[in-house]
Amino acid sequence: MSTVLIIGASRGIGWELARQYVAAGERVIATARDDAGLARLRELGAQALRVDVADPASISGLAWQLDGEKIDTALYVAGVTSHGDATEPPTREAFDAVMHANVLGAMQAIPQVAPLLAPGGRFGFVSSVMGRIATVDNSRAWVYRVSKAALNMAVASAQSAWPDAIMVCLHPGWVQTDMGGAGAPVTLDDSATGLRRVMAGLTASDRGAFLQYDGKRLPTW
Repeated sequence: MSTVLIIGASRGIGWELARQYVAAGERVIATARDDAGLARLRELGAQALRVDVADPASISGLAWQLDGEKIDTALYVAGVTSHGDATEPPTREAFDAVMHANVLGAMQAIPQVAPLLAPGGRFGFVSSVMGRIATVDNSRAWVYRVSKAALNMAVASAQSAWPDAIMVCLHPGWVQTDMGGAGAPVTLDDSATGLRRVMAGLTASDRGAFLQYDGKRLPTW
């Protein structure tokens, strides 16, 4: 039995990953920011930790909650989207909300979780092709796009600091979640199943890579 840590598992892809890992017989430690999310995780059979990735004081306490753990697979799934485009400036509050959850939270988690990874341990970060510069063709959700581009850089940068770990960014597809909408082409089950398969198949050659849920390697830029 391996130990899996999922940061941001109260709903959507994070919750489905937790469900699937528990069903597969893995020991799952999962985070949520409120009582309802914690209760849902406990009902699955996961060990639930209270963490709000958008609150620097909250995520900075992750290490002591994980004290003594050895983690085989970690996933940073937490994130929020944004609305609006480049026709008007984002408010500071809207910018901070997205960047704190999608980028700062991940950057705070890395130096706390990476030392707990078993040799060859894997750390995946749910990103998005919307963060790719080469393929952008509109400014829709531009703060979200900026946050995912920044996340990709943060993970690629961190990989060199933790050479014994395998760190990757992951595109989950356009998924049928509250964020993706009911009309999205990828089901929650298929996305989570694919992400689990990708994480299980990682090798040293994948360090710093950007991988789609179906295993396709993507350029980060």
